[in-house]
Amino acid sequence: MPLYHTEDQAMLADTARQFMAGEGAIAKQLRHWRDTNCKDGFGHALWKQFAELGFTGILVDEADGGLGMGHVEAGIVLEEIGRNLTPSPFLTSSVMAATALGGASAETKGRYLPGLLSGDSVFAVAIDEGAKHRPERIATRAQRAGNGFSISGAKAFVVHGGSADMLVVAARTSGSDEDHDGITLFAVPRDASGLSQDVVRLVDSSMASHVKLDNVAVDADAVIGEVDAGRELLNRMLNAGRVGAAAESVGVAGGAFDMTTAYLKQRKQFGQLIGEFQALQHRAAHLYSEVEIARAAVIKAQQLLDAGSEKADLMVSVAKAKAGKAAGLAVREGVQMHGGIGMTDEYDIGLYMKRDRALAEFMGDLYYHADRVAKMSGY
Repeated sequence: MPLYHTEDQAMLADTARQFMAGEGAIAKQLRHWRDTNCKDGFGHALWKQFAELGFTGILVDEADGGLGMGHVEAGIVLEEIGRNLTPSPFLTSSVMAATALGGASAETKGRYLPGLLSGDSVFAVAIDEGAKHRPERIATRAQRAGNGFSISGAKAFVVHGGSADMLVVAARTSGSDEDHDGITLFAVPRDASGLSQDVVRLVDSSMASHVKLDNVAVDADAVIGEVDAGRELLNRMLNAGRVGAAAESVGVAGGAFDMTTAYLKQRKQFGQLIGEFQALQHRAAHLYSEVEIARAAVIKAQQLLDAGSEKADLMVSVAKAKAGKAAGLAVREGVQMHGGIGMTDEYDIGLYMKRDRALAEFMGDLYYHADRVAKMSGY
């Protein structure tokens, strides 16, 4: 497949680019909600606008009221979110939770998808249980109790958990903590008895929570997919989140690059534009190449996921690692080429560095995915 967008995808990109640059701009969204100490970290009015444009239902099947598009299209929206640092629950709700709900019963879909499609609901995913992304180990337990289950355990850094109307919780229904099988996904409502959250603000001003589940009772209808056989659906959701985060990282890298090159064209030192210095031109050219390579890797991973290819798992980790590396380089070069003012809050370039740090950890950092690639390649 060619590593560029089709005509329809290019039209979607134009729409997303104009919308995010206008309604999702840094001053209008990120700085506003940060400076007002918003408990959610994003604007619900903007989330409703996402729904009006159909963005919230990009990965929801047409039969369920969505657009029935794929990861390439979701990535187009996420890249523009990253480029403008637009705070929104799109990745956790419309990408990860929507992917999980794709494997749910008709009753569960009917309970949660309408709210997502209308922009009235926000969802979160509760997977990791430690400081690092390690989904191979699930210690949270769900035991049968009456007509349902009782869930006990703890989840860490659940992004948008405090704002979520429902959490997709991965719990163990059989086996030991490290076993591959024995995983079940549950749709747990925010008001479930025994569920508590300690909300924290992350470095990029987004909100996450540490979730405790103390004998949280859910009925059998809360199960997403099959009991004990949720690992495949969990992996599908994780890959959606990983390639989505990679797409957003490409947007962060692109936004930092654009801001930096614009600064190089206006800042003067020694009587000439600093963009005329060959050393900075070389660094900018190298950065551009790295961002484009990362974008190509992300598009390839998205295409393989949409095609259901067995090679998708490997390419998703390649994309997450490459995008993370490119974004890290972009924000570091951006701050350095801005000079001392790059470290001040007056300029937006420092906000890109903060967003990169949060995204780099979300769904596994560069080293986690490089290790996955090595292992899957036989090393």
